[in-house]
Amino acid sequence: MSSPDYGEVKIYTVNGAPAGSSSSLPDWLTRKRAKGKGKRTMKERIEGTVELIQGFEFPEASNRIKTTPDGHHAMATGTYKPQIKVWDLDQVTLKFERHSDAENVDFVILSDDWTKSIHLQNDRTLELHTQGGFHYRTRIPKFGRSIAYHFPSCDTYVTAAGNEVYRLNLDLGRFMTPLVLEDEGPIAGVNVVDINPAHQLLAFGVEGNGSVQLWDPRSRTSVGILRLPEARLSPQGDLSITAIASRRDGLSYAIGTSTGYTLLYDIRSTKHFALKDQGYGLPIKTLTWIEGGSRLAGDGLVLSADKKVIKIWDRSTPSSNFAAITTATDINDVHHLADSGLIMTANEGIQMSAYFIPQLGPAPRWASFLDNITEEMEDQTVRTIYEDYKFVERTELQRLGLDHLVGTPTVSPYMHGYFISLQLYDTARLIAKPFAYAEHRERAIQEKMQKQAEERIRTKKVPGVKVNRALAEKVMKEAVREEKRRHKKVDAPDGIDVDQPGPTPTKSLLDDARFTQVFEDPEFAIDETSREYALLNPSSVAQAKVGKTKTAVEEEEDESERSSDELEDESDSDSKGNGSSDSSDEGVLTQFDRRARPKQRNIRAEEAYARQRELNRKANEHVRMVPMRTGTGRGAANSADSTFGQRRVSSPKQATTGAVNRGDDGAIEMSWVPGSGSTGDASSNRAKKRGPQLFGVGLQKELDENEDMDESRRKGRTQRRQGVRSGSKKAFHQVHG
Repeated sequence: MSSPDYGEVKIYTVNGAPAGSSSSLPDWLTRKRAKGKGKRTMKERIEGTVELIQGFEFPEASNRIKTTPDGHHAMATGTYKPQIKVWDLDQVTLKFERHSDAENVDFVILSDDWTKSIHLQNDRTLELHTQGGFHYRTRIPKFGRSIAYHFPSCDTYVTAAGNEVYRLNLDLGRFMTPLVLEDEGPIAGVNVVDINPAHQLLAFGVEGNGSVQLWDPRSRTSVGILRLPEARLSPQGDLSITAIASRRDGLSYAIGTSTGYTLLYDIRSTKHFALKDQGYGLPIKTLTWIEGGSRLAGDGLVLSADKKVIKIWDRSTPSSNFAAITTATDINDVHHLADSGLIMTANEGIQMSAYFIPQLGPAPRWASFLDNITEEMEDQTVRTIYEDYKFVERTELQRLGLDHLVGTPTVSPYMHGYFISLQLYDTARLIAKPFAYAEHRERAIQEKMQKQAEERIRTKKVPGVKVNRALAEKVMKEAVREEKRRHKKVDAPDGIDVDQPGPTPTKSLLDDARFTQVFEDPEFAIDETSREYALLNPSSVAQAKVGKTKTAVEEEEDESERSSDELEDESDSDSKGNGSSDSSDEGVLTQFDRRARPKQRNIRAEEAYARQRELNRKANEHVRMVPMRTGTGRGAANSADSTFGQRRVSSPKQATTGAVNRGDDGAIEMSWVPGSGSTGDASSNRAKKRGPQLFGVGLQKELDENEDMDESRRKGRTQRRQGVRSGSKKAFHQVHG
């Protein structure tokens, strides 16, 4: 007995292959091996299993199975050769078997026991069997599909291909007028017939149009047509009814379709109140209302089965299953013994199956010992046959060094590998891999560390950003800080914190549609290796280039120093010759262009610089230098508010001027020596006559003749270098006019 669990429900297999298992060998090959090896193989085959009913099988397959109304016998039909078998359930053994000329399609037990039955064969014949054997045979016009017996009128209803339902009256011994089913379209056939046990209403399942026709047997007229939602159940069309089961209350119907759906209807409504999908899309074979047993009569369950699986579910919750049984072979018919938890199946295998579900109901009276067996099995721990064995493949067996044991009882071949003792496997693995535990421990530590690393707080990535991710993160951080600043809390006078509204929030760069391409188009990607980026972000570049000899800024300083040294040499040589540089060397001009990179010419900058130099040269032809004088007099001219021109006019005549040098680019250099003396009235009057003077860079367009002074009277340095380097060594400056 096997007991696979379906949730909390245990299912015990008491006949046939265990639920959920599948045989790796076909039945004909198993039977052939059994005949060749004798009784020992058959004994090994059934060892560890329980056969509730002896001889519960057919040579090839079984078609239908039912129990008699008194519950003492079970009748089934099968093949091959076509035959009928009856089992005495009180003795749990086969009673007799009887052969027929054609294979059985369906049958009905007419008496309380097995003595009278009528069988529908697949050669369009109806056979009546009695206790003595075959009794009578008759034929119907078309191939039959199902059969039912109406006890009050002794009519046997036979459905077949076409729209006619044939009636055979067993009391009169002749066929009656058939029932003709009519609908909007043509009817291809009638698949199934059901007779309600409460009010004897006939229900016919039609093929093709997805409808169920209800007929009154007293008036032999149609009383209604139930149409199923074909668009929902079969989008491709061609919906057929394959199973019908009526409940004892006379109001509920279960209808199975060819697409694997089961619908529950109340006879007073045209809309179903429950829908169950079998899951495989296969036609429903059998439907049964399960009542009684350990459950209340009002709390009924429904059993639905296709050829793959049997599902038991509650009508109020069709989405969840009470139990499910997957058989080893295809199912042809399922029969539930009333008021019990025993289920029998007819299938395509040799062995017919029987399953016992204690939670569905108690065992039948003739098999009451099943209750005791199942209770003992639930109390004790069941050890499987391979609990102390390990399955290994051939490659692993070679790796363990046990391949030399192949062929001995120690190693049992199974499928694509072998079963060996678990103790032997552990010993061989320890010898082959002595450091297996250390590797396992190291692997466990590594997995734990990775798990802890995954739980760390990580930086949230900005969504929708493909390029310039660093800029996007910076903008987002600034936006978060701005948002916190706006909602900063202050203490109210009464000690309650209130929100202090900040300034109106500005639109973020990420939210502005005008700058969308900056973070999406690769053409706008920032080159962090460029010189411009290094000048704007010296600290970030220095961090990114840790370990390098020089940074971009240091390289720029070195280049600037080299350029300034070369310029000094050229300016000294020019001053010795002409006193002013008028060279047109393009290489020198590029040194003053800040946009030009080291050792790289900029043609546009050179042309612009040449034009500006020419303009400055022309302007300097009509401009003379105004020497500056300082005085020590105290008056309005020496006040802090006086202009530089007024201070120059008020300077004493004794002040000596210095030399004036003009550059070829318009630059002016001058030097003077401050003198002492008081401010005279003549100089004041001259300042008033001239008015305010224009000294933008020490130049004045209106010159005075008295400003010419003797160069020999000047003292100190008379000429400076044209280029002056700043103290920071980062820029080269000039004095431009």
